[in-house]
Amino acid sequence: MEHSRRQFGRFAAFWFLLPCLAGLILFSIIPVFYAFWISFTDWDGLKPIDPRAGVPGFVGLDNYAAILAGEEFWRVLRNTLFFIAMYLPLILAASISAAMLLNRPYRGVAVYRVLFYIPVLTSWVAGALIFKSILSPEYGGVNDILRIFGIPGPGWLYDAKWAMPGIVLASIWKDMGFFALIFLGGLQGIDTDCYEAAKIDGAGVWQRFWHITLPLLSPITFFVIVICLIFSFQLFPQVMIMTDGGPIGATQVMVERIYRYAFSYYKMGYASAFSFILFAIIFVFTYLQLKLQKKWVHYDA
Repeated sequence: MEHSRRQFGRFAAFWFLLPCLAGLILFSIIPVFYAFWISFTDWDGLKPIDPRAGVPGFVGLDNYAAILAGEEFWRVLRNTLFFIAMYLPLILAASISAAMLLNRPYRGVAVYRVLFYIPVLTSWVAGALIFKSILSPEYGGVNDILRIFGIPGPGWLYDAKWAMPGIVLASIWKDMGFFALIFLGGLQGIDTDCYEAAKIDGAGVWQRFWHITLPLLSPITFFVIVICLIFSFQLFPQVMIMTDGGPIGATQVMVERIYRYAFSYYKMGYASAFSFILFAIIFVFTYLQLKLQKKWVHYDA
């Protein structure tokens, strides 16, 4: 009787899951394999696909070889890594700081938590346009504030040296609330007895933060780093709206190039190859993080 009930439960669960599984297969798994096949062709995205007629033409590994042998790929990869080198430490510092502020038991803290999260709900189109305006070298608010202190403001999005830092500022503003709430959950899970014991032993604020808060937040920090790296390699909307890849290619990144080759230059096979190279890079970075986490993530703290 119990066995037949289990069988019925599995059968019922399968039918409940079937719509989701069908959607996953039709709109995720099949397109991934299809894009992988396209990456070995010179299809332009316009001609009808008829393998018997030789369209798209099979070119083997030519697309991958052309990408890796070209100067553009390495320049774009450097731009992406430059963004990550600035964005990752700043978003971690900003998110942890915001989480610690929002973890204090003062009046109206729930309102502040909502206010911090509002940028996350804002569309990237609106957020990028706002930052494009406030970073304007002529009438932008950032340079106006710098002038008050006698500091000449940079050209920001019109300067090859400052364009990527401008995109980093916009990205931190947009993402900080999301990661701050994640860290807030981790902070609220820390037993206050740890802090009380440290105070009795004479530990100061910085010592408590360094030896208690950070180690106990290490699983959350690891999760945030993994997500931030994946987001960073997929950097796209803020670049397209704020700089369009300029000036002189200073903000061209991986996904921006994939978009250009697919929908501007109609080199769909080349763009597909570019996307799978990006997938391989993200996979390697994530794998390395999973291996290195044993050295600094404390799950049993």
